Amino acid sequence: MTRIAIFDYGAGNLFSLKAALERNGAKRVVVIHDLGKLESVDGLVLPGVGNFDPAIISIQRDKELLFKLIDDGIPLLAICLGMEMLFNKSEEGTMEGLNILNGEVIILPKKKVKIPHVGWNNIKIRKKESKLLKDINDGSWVYYVHSYHVSTKNKSMIVASSDYGISIPAVIEKGNLFGTQFHPEKSGDAGAIMVRNFLRVCSEKE
Repeated sequence: MTRIAIFDYGAGNLFSLKAALERNGAKRVVVIHDLGKLESVDGLVLPGVGNFDPAIISIQRDKELLFKLIDDGIPLLAICLGMEMLFNKSEEGTMEGLNILNGEVIILPKKKVKIPHVGWNNIKIRKKESKLLKDINDGSWVYYVHSYHVSTKNKSMIVASSDYGISIPAVIEKGNLFGTQFHPEKSGDAGAIMVRNFLRVCSEKE
């Protein structure tokens, strides 16, 4: 009975994300706007739609509650903008990020590639022991919609990358934190496996 909460910080239409979680085995999926009203869940998802500063402003009220959930070991799947928010800052805005992970978010190289990066790209798996990428084939195709990417000196958390003019972190993993620059809910069979893997991690949490 895996119970998942999607934290809506004003990201907009979350139907495809909710549907993907339900389709791949989540027993109950709720969309919440206030972590203070959150009932017991097995996992939390930060969706990947919106702009950096407005998203940070919307999450400020619940920041300490989010930190507590992470400290308590609740698995977190952060998608695209959701993942970017975990870091220190972003060139998309002027506000501080959540400072949960060290690094910054920078714009894709304008002189090399078309921005935004919209469409399918394959991933290069760097760490086969990744929980999120279990049973995913190296070179699998995933769906991107983004103009920015993470830059971090802590390469150990990068478990997969994609080439788009430069090598960009595609999947990060650190403890109970999981992040994807792409949208697993829109990434076909590979994305569905990742969603099921995240739900498995949630169900195994003691």
